[in-house]
Amino acid sequence: MRIGVVAPSSRFPEESARRVEALAARVAPDAALHFHPQCFLRHNHFAGTDAARADAFVEFANDPGFDALWFARGGYGACRIAESVLARLGPAARAKAYLGYSDAGFLLAGLYRAGFARVAHGPMPQDVARDGGEAAVARALAWLVRGDRDALDPAIAPGLPHAAFNITVLGHLIGTGLQPDLAGHVLMLEEVSEHMYRTDRAMFHITSNDGVRQAAGIRLGRCSDVQPNDPDFGESEEEVVRHWCARAGIPYLGRCDIGHDAGNRVVPFGPAPQALSGAVAS
Repeated sequence: MRIGVVAPSSRFPEESARRVEALAARVAPDAALHFHPQCFLRHNHFAGTDAARADAFVEFANDPGFDALWFARGGYGACRIAESVLARLGPAARAKAYLGYSDAGFLLAGLYRAGFARVAHGPMPQDVARDGGEAAVARALAWLVRGDRDALDPAIAPGLPHAAFNITVLGHLIGTGLQPDLAGHVLMLEEVSEHMYRTDRAMFHITSNDGVRQAAGIRLGRCSDVQPNDPDFGESEEEVVRHWCARAGIPYLGRCDIGHDAGNRVVPFGPAPQALSGAVAS
């Protein structure tokens, strides 16, 4: 299996690419990873100019020789290229799997909206730098190469479509041309490095959207590295999400196993492939 790796957001270090290639050779010998040279470019905050990042994505996505496209990392920048990239994708791009999370959510949303069938939230090569991150990268490869059910979030409910996003990313793509149809979906959300008042404000915006209000419900992943409020916000992330779900009439379905950490699980967008055991209790 040939997996192309691109960086539509921030730069990916070459030394991290070598670590991921060595790990893949051990845990997924059937996977051939190809890091686009664009991943290692630097332009201001980004992995190359907007044009360089967009061209790299389109080149690998439209190449029928690749079976999957893997986002190297998050950071910031995908929203600057997402709509132009989507307009340039051809038939070969529709046959691929796409995997990433965090800032990659802008592109995942747009791909899913456009009817791409194999889009998933899940670990990226950059996770190799986290504590225990090799397990996260191995989990992603297990899903990409073998469709391993053990890589999936056990909270995925059979018979229902799912989608997963970072809260801030979803809050910013709501109402744009990237917003997918979330009617009937279980929406899984996670956050990192935000003040609780910002998460509260984002959830107000998200749950005010008519499309989100048609979701089957919301599950909450981990909100890590929460920044201190002064004065203290006084509510946990779960209390915040429960509050806005109740205000909007959206069922709150409990927790799920996604987040900006090595424990991050894979959530394919769309219908669950089959029943999963060990569901997370609400």
